[in-house]
Amino acid sequence: MQKAYAASSCFTGEQWLHDYAVVLDGAIIKELVPLSDLSSNIECKNFGDALLAPAFIDVQVYGAAGKLLAVYPEADTLRLMYEHFAKEGTCLFQPTVATNTVGVFKKCIDAVKQYWKEGGRGVHGFHLEGPWLNPEKRGAHVKEWIHSPTITEVQELLDYGKGVISMITIAPEVCSDDIISLIQKNNIILSAGHSNATFREATESFNKGIHAVTHLYNAMSPLQHREPGLVGAAMVHSAIMASIIPDGHHVDYNAIAIANKVMEDRLFAITDAVTETSIGPYQHHFTGDKFESNGVLSGSAINMHQAFYNLVQYARVDVGKALKMCSLYPAKVLHIDHRYGKIVPGHTGQFVVLDKQLKLVDVII
Repeated sequence: MQKAYAASSCFTGEQWLHDYAVVLDGAIIKELVPLSDLSSNIECKNFGDALLAPAFIDVQVYGAAGKLLAVYPEADTLRLMYEHFAKEGTCLFQPTVATNTVGVFKKCIDAVKQYWKEGGRGVHGFHLEGPWLNPEKRGAHVKEWIHSPTITEVQELLDYGKGVISMITIAPEVCSDDIISLIQKNNIILSAGHSNATFREATESFNKGIHAVTHLYNAMSPLQHREPGLVGAAMVHSAIMASIIPDGHHVDYNAIAIANKVMEDRLFAITDAVTETSIGPYQHHFTGDKFESNGVLSGSAINMHQAFYNLVQYARVDVGKALKMCSLYPAKVLHIDHRYGKIVPGHTGQFVVLDKQLKLVDVII
């Protein structure tokens, strides 16, 4: 059955359209037509003086509504996360777990499998952040579990998580070329993070196939005038996309503006959001408008709509670019931009509706 949605403005991910209707055939976009040309036989919800844009995608998020996945590794946690995020405009997310035990990782993998088996929506795959990181840049990660991996260890985890693990954040300087090659052969996106790599080490790892950088600026070797570090390498390497946390605490908004100007279409937003918990090794406590664990900044308290709004309001990113940073660019880094991140025929019909002040009015998911 066909249905349509319309608004005075529509950002397709490629261009701005005005007074257009987006026609869906089931869950897939069939066509975009001027509102005046829309067939009267198609039911249309017109949002009037509003903006229709692609729904958001969050590549890195740990939990929601008091349920941290690492503490509650169950399908019900993922269901709660999806319901929570969907209300905020996020149609797809990667549940993420920080450095932990193999047992916890396996339970989280089992939870994703069960969630999918039950028909659960919105989970792209599992993002493993650690434990193969550099302890010098561990941030809030548990130091005792951080280490350089062996081939056997990696192979066993990849075998267990086959088809579920979609991204792994590593410190490239603590992982051998054989480890990097093994992970790549399993079609898993490798991201450099929690790393003290030099500019040369980072660049070499990018040339070997690491595709992304996890939360630019945070927990990594900084950009300095004599040693540009991982930050500098990410900024100038044309093949690298990097996530960034626009909550005003992890990164100064002026630093986001600089990275945006340098990296252009290679910078995308994540929430890095956690939730209040007093159980387990990562006890996140809400402090002001952020989360801390043992006095260390441990995660944000924003959602993807807030990330978008902050990019526009405080980092001086134009609206279209900010929408791309929260939808199309995350889809690109996950290699799913042929289905997500645009309002074009053949893509999924999932949208956010924003008013003139860029506040969230409605979500179509």
